[in-house]
Amino acid sequence: MKHIAYTFLGLAALFGTNAAIAAGDAAAGAGKAASCAACHGADGYAAVPAYPSLAGQNEAYLVSSMQAYKDKQRSGGMAAIMEMQAANLSEQDIADLAAYYAAMK
Repeated sequence: MKHIAYTFLGLAALFGTNAAIAAGDAAAGAGKAASCAACHGADGYAAVPAYPSLAGQNEAYLVSSMQAYKDKQRSGGMAAIMEMQAANLSEQDIADLAAYYAAMK
């Protein structure tokens, strides 16, 4: 019986996450991406190897990464910079930016 409950909880989390991701608006994200472009490139392709390219990345990955930076749960060389960038972003801002970069090819 526990397995069934865990399965339903897992499915609820999965579908809940997808619903939050679907709320991202790529057009709105384009208007919010100016500060991202300095490191990640205006076209989503970083010119400096230390910065990751964001164009075409998985939307869920981008949301979870930005949320982790905002919550100060990621570490690494650029974590302090990303924490500052993410600090003032709302959940909607993060969803919009993720949708924008995920839609790039």
